[in-house]
Amino acid sequence: MPSCVANRIVPAAVAAGLLLLAGPALATQGHGEPEGLWVHQMSHIFFAYSMGLLIYWLRVRTLVREAGWRYIQYSAFFFILWTIDAFTVHLLEEQLAVVSTAKPTPWTIEVHTAPDLAWIRGIYYVAKLDHLFCVPALFFLYLGLKRLLGNGAPEEQEKQLP
Repeated sequence: MPSCVANRIVPAAVAAGLLLLAGPALATQGHGEPEGLWVHQMSHIFFAYSMGLLIYWLRVRTLVREAGWRYIQYSAFFFILWTIDAFTVHLLEEQLAVVSTAKPTPWTIEVHTAPDLAWIRGIYYVAKLDHLFCVPALFFLYLGLKRLLGNGAPEEQEKQLP
């Protein structure tokens, strides 16, 4: 077998083997009772405060006149919405325990509340759509950093130097 073919087959075989033998990633972490959840909730509050402070300083220093910083300001705003949303879900599920979920099938989820709190189900369903805030936040962050870095072209950056 020619060496150029072997150079292609061996990495492909290794990659295929790794994919076929992959196990669960265990990417989610449970919070230890009750300290882990309290610290996690405090981190949501601190993150919202930090993003609000970032927006404040961007506006005070009039950096938002530049498109890159303006996009970062939008990103911070969406991060505030996202972290408040995540805080609300943790509060409903874990701290107040007014919502419990069950997965009867892999494609469905059932939300259970006390009969007198049925209105919370709607809030919970909407709050679980936190990606509607997180994705725009990351997108605006990307746009802002890209604009500030001048699209990453070193030639343009050298032209800007005095």
